[in-house]
Amino acid sequence: MSDLAHLDAVTALRAFRSLELSPVELLDAVTAQAERVNGDRGTGINAFTETFADEARTLAEKAATAYLDAARDGSPTAPLLGVPVASKEKHNLAGRRIEQGLAAHAGRISDADHPVVERVRQAGGVIHARTTSPEFSCATVTHSPMWGVTRNPWNLSATPGGSSGGAGAALAAGMTTLATASDIAGSTRVPAAFTGTVGYKAPYGRIPGLPPLSADWYRGDGPMGRTVADTALLAAVMSGLHPADHASWGLHGVPVELPEDPVAAVRGVRVGLSVRLGDFPVAAEVEAATLDVAARLEQAGATVVPVDLPWTSSRIRRTIFVHFGQILGPAMERECGDAASLAPYAQRFITDARRAAEDVGLVESLALDAALQRELATAMADVDVLLCPTNAVTALDADGDYLDGLNVGDRHLDHYWEGHLTSPFNVANRCPVLAVPSGVAGNGVPTGVQIVGHPLDETAVFRVGAAVEALVPKTAWPLLPTIAPAACL
Repeated sequence: MSDLAHLDAVTALRAFRSLELSPVELLDAVTAQAERVNGDRGTGINAFTETFADEARTLAEKAATAYLDAARDGSPTAPLLGVPVASKEKHNLAGRRIEQGLAAHAGRISDADHPVVERVRQAGGVIHARTTSPEFSCATVTHSPMWGVTRNPWNLSATPGGSSGGAGAALAAGMTTLATASDIAGSTRVPAAFTGTVGYKAPYGRIPGLPPLSADWYRGDGPMGRTVADTALLAAVMSGLHPADHASWGLHGVPVELPEDPVAAVRGVRVGLSVRLGDFPVAAEVEAATLDVAARLEQAGATVVPVDLPWTSSRIRRTIFVHFGQILGPAMERECGDAASLAPYAQRFITDARRAAEDVGLVESLALDAALQRELATAMADVDVLLCPTNAVTALDADGDYLDGLNVGDRHLDHYWEGHLTSPFNVANRCPVLAVPSGVAGNGVPTGVQIVGHPLDETAVFRVGAAVEALVPKTAWPLLPTIAPAACL
């Protein structure tokens, strides 16, 4: 059952259509795995806020019947029909709680589906669970007073990252087949790297969001999966113009075409390599894994070109917090209620954002963004994609707050967000970015790289990502002990 629980979606769909596998069997496998390893807020992975066993089984049974009918009469089937999907809790489900880990939101009920939930359901996906995040999705660790600590299946003392940490943990643990995520500074890519999964930050507006914060040009919702093909499939289901989001654009339901031989397809591609994006300190194991990916691409026929960027981690942090101080920080202050009830990291986020906005106004903030965007465009002028690490560190503690900053090697960073190389590409948010695994560090936690494309060029990042996936040796998914059944199950 554990092997079946880790089955990729593309293979599962092929087996559904040939009647070699039933959607009910796959749902039973991921459900059994969740019951075995998820635990609750004090034990196990703790990646789910709630589950929908009866509803999901009814949907899986209907999908199984639909595949039988399709086999008889050749009728088409929906692109995700029968595939288990775990939804990030912040993605509203009509009639269900929408709390975002906040005491001030306890018991709040959503009156409509989030656009990505709507599209997953329309595509036949079986939403069987919802995943944890930090409060208001504002941290790169996943724990909260409301939901407890979510742990990394590869090393239970480590975080799966954040803010889509529950999504990454559930995928790595075999508790779901696909997952929804979101990303305003790396919240999809950070957990993808820490959990050995794949996460995609689409160009701004490509995947519709929920107003009013969908108007924030740093943000985006997106897919996570265990393979590049799975992630591309879910991205296609989510993407495209939607009436709820004025910033949304493009065709809906058209997947990026991946080559049959992804390694051969990378020949002649020019890959820019930047291990530090300027002066980001990067752990030795992360650097080694990134250089190994570059070497493998070069051996496959790509041209790897060193790329220099005039960035510092402190400048990036200042730029993003000035932006957060204009939009996300005030939104949190309005929504989160009494600050004293918040987790320390959420209190710190609000304080940092407010102070940054007091120093720099919106117009100056736009100028800071534009400078970074121009510098990235200049650095990438002669390459097809940029390759860089996702996280600078090999792990963060599962229950850490990091209010005093973070050490990377012999350098102290004033803010733990500088331990991730993701947020520059939310500033340059028209660039698509795919996060894929690059190896496993000595502490047992995976490492990852980002593949950054030119504005709106989704095809390039998925094709290079597929090549990296084919070239980097696979690591077996972690073996997990059985945990007592959780109360939420």
